[in-house]
Amino acid sequence: MIKSSLRLFLNKKIRAVWDDDDSKWWYSSIDVVFALTNSKNPRIYWNAIKRRHPELNTFCRQLKLYADDGKKYLSDVLDENGVKKLGFILPSKNNADFQSWIEGHLDPIDEQSKRKAHTLFKSEILDFSCVGKTKLLKQIHAYLFEGIYDFAGKIRTKTISKGGFMFANGDFLPQVLKDIDKMTDNTFPEILDKYIEMNIAHPFMEGNGRSTRIWLDLLLKARIQQCVDWSKIEKNDYLSAMKESPVNPKPIFDLLNNALTDDINNREIFMSGIDCSYYYEEEE
Repeated sequence: MIKSSLRLFLNKKIRAVWDDDDSKWWYSSIDVVFALTNSKNPRIYWNAIKRRHPELNTFCRQLKLYADDGKKYLSDVLDENGVKKLGFILPSKNNADFQSWIEGHLDPIDEQSKRKAHTLFKSEILDFSCVGKTKLLKQIHAYLFEGIYDFAGKIRTKTISKGGFMFANGDFLPQVLKDIDKMTDNTFPEILDKYIEMNIAHPFMEGNGRSTRIWLDLLLKARIQQCVDWSKIEKNDYLSAMKESPVNPKPIFDLLNNALTDDINNREIFMSGIDCSYYYEEEE
């Protein structure tokens, strides 16, 4: 297994995991049941369906999937044929839409939002008078994830952490963001300080890195007529520098400073930057 991802059907998440041995995706049976039935206990529902329809075992196995607590647990999963079979078995008003979704809309959330990110180069929806402000970051996040996450463009209220690092407390986040908005951002060091503080704030439940890197480039273009050529920055170097940045900003400062370019209207640099930005978020 080399990769896990999320699919989305009617704003309901369906976890998926790639099995390298069989070279195919497997999908959480419980998630599919919930997406089609809205059952209050999809696990019990799935177990009952499995007993009544033993033919599903042909398409079913167990693999580890991420749960809400961030840990992996062995779970029943179905391959694409099993998902189709389950879709026909379960009574749902959405069966026709579900079958269509299976045939052509199984792209991961990252792929869906990356396609939207590519169109930002020509987009006129962003309010550039808000460069360097939380308002513009919310617009970027909403554009990337609208129709994918129900919290697209919305500031989180929960307190979250990642890799043992606690981001800004949800109760105090509105004030934290107001303070960040007031930070000066006329020089590269000032812009980088603001970027680091916004990363520590982590204002959204998901999609912070992808949104904030675009926000950073727009700020760099507006203030110093430069942007980051992200293709020059290795993934592990970037992640390591960002992890250290709250206590030692020098590694990320040097990394980004050495990758600055004044070719700010180059579409290829923009597209390459988007691809690199999304690659940084992929699980190994």
